[in-house]
Amino acid sequence: MPRLEGGNPLRTDGFNSFNRFLRDKFGEKVYRVTIDGGFSCPNVDGTVTTGGCVYCDNRSFSPNRRLPRVPIADQVQRGITFLSKYFECSKFIAYFQAATNTHGKIEKLERLYKEALNHPQVVGLAIGTRPDSVPEPVLELLQDIAKDRFVCLELGLQSAHDRSLVWMNRGHDVDSFTDAVRRCKNRNLDLCAHVILGLPGESHEDMLYTADYLAAMEIDGVKIHNLHVVRDTPMEAMYLRGEVPMMTQPEYVNLVCDFLERLPASYTIHRLTGDAPGEYLIAPEWCVRKHEILAQIKQEFKKRGTCQGSNCDPSRLASIVSLKRKTLPMLG
Repeated sequence: MPRLEGGNPLRTDGFNSFNRFLRDKFGEKVYRVTIDGGFSCPNVDGTVTTGGCVYCDNRSFSPNRRLPRVPIADQVQRGITFLSKYFECSKFIAYFQAATNTHGKIEKLERLYKEALNHPQVVGLAIGTRPDSVPEPVLELLQDIAKDRFVCLELGLQSAHDRSLVWMNRGHDVDSFTDAVRRCKNRNLDLCAHVILGLPGESHEDMLYTADYLAAMEIDGVKIHNLHVVRDTPMEAMYLRGEVPMMTQPEYVNLVCDFLERLPASYTIHRLTGDAPGEYLIAPEWCVRKHEILAQIKQEFKKRGTCQGSNCDPSRLASIVSLKRKTLPMLG
């Protein structure tokens, strides 16, 4: 179990938050400005498949997809101006959030990333993408940017079970994530994985295996979302037919704590819940109560006397790495 030294965030929160990581790195709180680069997705435009993920409507989680798109520089300034009205802030990360933000010609990517970085208050980038959309030229570009700027690369895994990825129409398998992580290593990139808890057909142990798998990958951070239903998506119809059950809030709080206990204490936790604006959210209604859920997670850790990393077992991780080396011999 991690030692809970004075000043250790695991002592007070039970987990290692990304916000604290950024504050320690930059000497003050850093805010993210969401950017819409106008990208599509390879499982929407036919590059891989069509239809998109069953749960996804970019408008539900990316504010800029609900607004007329303007040049990147204007989006950055608009976001900074808005945040500065409510918070004391001087440093920002440009977050390319909507769709697959490495899915395009390298010349376009370089132009958009550098336009965002051109603002004097932007200290780095966060780039949301898929594990099958990080070819070598993209990684070389990000590695070059990361020489003097912070670059967080967010890879959407969602689950460590191929059957779940097929169900959600992801268009890639788990080995694609394993391979992407391998190729991202030693490039000075901060690697974050996205996961969804509560997928239909996954047992409690199935979801904890996803935590073990991520621990074995030796990445830097994890962004956790609870499964929630968004209007006008294929999953809405599934939910209304009774095919997609939702967890209760107490079930989710307990699951998150179990999940975090299996992640290394060094991993930063970018997010613990997911939701959507009222006009998009179908279920569950409890997921909008973010502060309440966060407080309950902290309370549950105190009740247990545990924290992130408490149940991170090296023997479990070694078996996962060994298995992945058999399917992907280049993993090392």
